[in-house]
Amino acid sequence: MRIERDIINQFKAWKEAPDRKPILLKGARQTGKTWAMETFGKECFKYCVKFDFDRQPELKSVFKISKDPQRLIKELTLYCDQPILAGETLMIFDEIQECEEALNSLKYFNDEVPQYHIIAAGSLLGVAVKKRRMTVPVGKLKIINMFPITFKEFLRASDERTFEYIDTLEDIHHLPEIIMNKLRTEYRRYQVSGGMPEAVVALLEDKGVGEVESTLQGILDLYELDFAKYAEPREIPRIHAIWHSLPAQLSKENRKFVWKVIKSGARSKDYEDALMWLEDAGMIYRIFSISKPNMPLSAYEETDAFKVYACDCGLLRRLAHLPATVVTDPIANYTEFKGAMAENAVLQSIMPLMDEQIPYYWTSPGTAEVEFVIQWDDEIIPIEVKAEDNISGSSLSVYTKKYLPHYRMRFSMLNLQYNGGLLSSPAPLAGWLNKWMSLL
Repeated sequence: MRIERDIINQFKAWKEAPDRKPILLKGARQTGKTWAMETFGKECFKYCVKFDFDRQPELKSVFKISKDPQRLIKELTLYCDQPILAGETLMIFDEIQECEEALNSLKYFNDEVPQYHIIAAGSLLGVAVKKRRMTVPVGKLKIINMFPITFKEFLRASDERTFEYIDTLEDIHHLPEIIMNKLRTEYRRYQVSGGMPEAVVALLEDKGVGEVESTLQGILDLYELDFAKYAEPREIPRIHAIWHSLPAQLSKENRKFVWKVIKSGARSKDYEDALMWLEDAGMIYRIFSISKPNMPLSAYEETDAFKVYACDCGLLRRLAHLPATVVTDPIANYTEFKGAMAENAVLQSIMPLMDEQIPYYWTSPGTAEVEFVIQWDDEIIPIEVKAEDNISGSSLSVYTKKYLPHYRMRFSMLNLQYNGGLLSSPAPLAGWLNKWMSLL
């Protein structure tokens, strides 16, 4: 089964851009970066050639000899079966973290032969760059982040009619109950598989929950091997401890990250590097608290107060050993962690829309907490997340009375409506945030 990925449209726009730069594609392992590059190359170019610096280590010598793009192209032609022609060939540099000279060469491709199309990607690219102190030609690349499959992409594959209904809405109004029921069903299935392509395909091809669980566990095992392969030896146990503490961190009513949950007596200075490693690997999102929701939000960041979410809700579920049957049961009672799963899934939906920004969260001196606060153009928007239909709680009201936002949002399992500046949306539709903002 093929899952249509929105990133292909980003690639298409890049292909036609007059000021095009080589792409550096980043993202967590197993999100489908290689598939996306190859699919784009095969569908949108006459020729597509891939150079894998991990499987073809001999390629490294090509880039060590010369920095001249024209000479590099002549040399690379010897390693592929198709011609490399400006405007007709997509060149893919995969696992580019294995060759710093190839990474640096992108600067010269941009400066001297911008007519060639190049996309580069690598496993744990952020980690490798830091570990090896590699230089990245900043300003000479277009950096694109690839995320796990969103629920929007999942729904398009699992229930195209429901997807088309939502995607073609021209105003905000109550949805028919049949649409709401389908959204609830598919969203719970999505929270089982998450957005890792192999797990999504296993679910949508009806291979059984056992196959989904095996796939997710395989990815988690691969991540564990990455700790050993790419991290400094002294950091490996700390990275492992933080990663496995995520379910416990998110099971607390107050989801603020607490160092002692990792290990009794744990201190930030001992574990900060390990936490940053997971961030650089794209495996977690760190969401900082803000002292007040003024623009720019980054100016009010409180660096000592943050929450940590997984890059994928399916991996989080598997990491927590939460059975799929519990997630698909609408009346199952798993309290705080159910709320954490809801927050993680909403965050996963809005991250691809944030234009390289990370959301924040807000708390009052009392007990009020708004799960996410985002900066959208010239608006600061608070976002409340509820796991099901119960929207009791005063946090959003406390925020509203204090700061008088023009717009505020609540994602739950209730129907779609807009009233007095409050957009109430089904959580499955968080991925259509840009649509709702355009309609307000």
